[in-house]
Amino acid sequence: MSIIWSIIIIYMLAMIGIGFYAKTKIKDSTDYHLAGRRLGPIMLAGTLAATEIGGGSSVGVASKAYGEWGLSAGWYVVSAGIAIILVSFVAPYMRRALATTVPEVIGRRYGKSSQLIASILSLVASSALTAVQITATASIVHVLTGFDLKLAIVISGAVVVFYTFLGGMWSVTLTDFVQFFIIVIGFAIAVPFALSNAGGMEHVISQLPKEQLGFTKIGWGTILGFIVLYFMTFSTGQEAVQRYYAAKDEKTAIWGSIMCGGLMTLYAFIPAVLGLIALAAFPNIEENSALATVSVELLPPVIAGILLSGVISATLSSASGNLLAVASVYIKDVHRNLFKKELKDEAELKASRWIVVITGVGAIGISLFSQQIIPLLVFAFTIRSTGPFAAYLLGLLVERVTKNAGLASIIIGTIVGVIWEVLKNPFNIMAVIMGSTASLITFLIVNQIELRRGVDIAPTAYPKE
Repeated sequence: MSIIWSIIIIYMLAMIGIGFYAKTKIKDSTDYHLAGRRLGPIMLAGTLAATEIGGGSSVGVASKAYGEWGLSAGWYVVSAGIAIILVSFVAPYMRRALATTVPEVIGRRYGKSSQLIASILSLVASSALTAVQITATASIVHVLTGFDLKLAIVISGAVVVFYTFLGGMWSVTLTDFVQFFIIVIGFAIAVPFALSNAGGMEHVISQLPKEQLGFTKIGWGTILGFIVLYFMTFSTGQEAVQRYYAAKDEKTAIWGSIMCGGLMTLYAFIPAVLGLIALAAFPNIEENSALATVSVELLPPVIAGILLSGVISATLSSASGNLLAVASVYIKDVHRNLFKKELKDEAELKASRWIVVITGVGAIGISLFSQQIIPLLVFAFTIRSTGPFAAYLLGLLVERVTKNAGLASIIIGTIVGVIWEVLKNPFNIMAVIMGSTASLITFLIVNQIELRRGVDIAPTAYPKE
């Protein structure tokens, strides 16, 4: 255990060191929020992948494989990889907007009311997503140290707040790039060792219920639902879109997205296999402890240390991206609307950092209250995507749209999505799909009616050249 902890401590100190280095590159708020819009395709792919391969795609997938989904839990990540490749078709339009936030683009096209509603939805969702990643990190710390889970949550939250406070998007991008490749290599090396120490593949399979090995146990409806869900959340979620805004140019946004999707698909089933090994070897542990237990009990200490360092850092990086998303949306959209004035650059940078701290404290509170991972992820995706989905994408892609079409679609889509979530997804249709469909239909109907009545077309989403 001491070797594992030594590796983790060294790794985490290195990540904090990167945070301090990133701080030296922060000259203004654009550097803090968007890394100066200078990310190349490899850096973009790495930071996108590390952001999305966080708690849900590692700890969460292993726990679901241990539990009700079995091997098919890997489709949760494959779906995300397919979805982010689909986003590459929209990515150049995002970069062309030269914006900082999703609500900023919505505000340009549909006015301040639409911008403010989209901002509130984004703030709530990003705060919840931060809590998810803190919970995922804490579940590993809890197993490794024996610390009470609540204490582990507080420690994990404090670490992520600290290095996000320091370096903003530069810090997130640089740590993401390192973390993604370490987590993929660590997971790939871990599987053969874990299988061998659990008694070999035949023994592991013999200990598992046959249904746990079903490749599509999760169901094609759920798989397609996840693809749609992830396409909607990647194309409207602030922490993902903000990275496209930070790309060097439109071509970079496309290729970074495609590369990211391929990397995620290659990685997808590795944590699911580790979750099944945990079920075969340790059938009576908590689901969320599956990955950490396999690492500590079945892997050589050096490999366990590398793997768990990568997982801890990746989950913290996902949390960091969401913290930064809250800061960006509040500064760029909420503050300007509420107080009717823009902050000077130095004041904006200082305020952004303090919003990170305040949000981090709130996310720790959410994590202490609810230790769910994937259910809370899906809830957050529903909140932020159902309403703004049609307004944001059609606002980027379609020239002839009206302000009321955007506003009505945001309101109706959000209401339908929340009601569907509260009703526990009737007819096995995900709330995010039902809400986004309602948003799209509302947009198309209102827009067509207003265009026929001669209502003025909304201003463009793109800055004038």
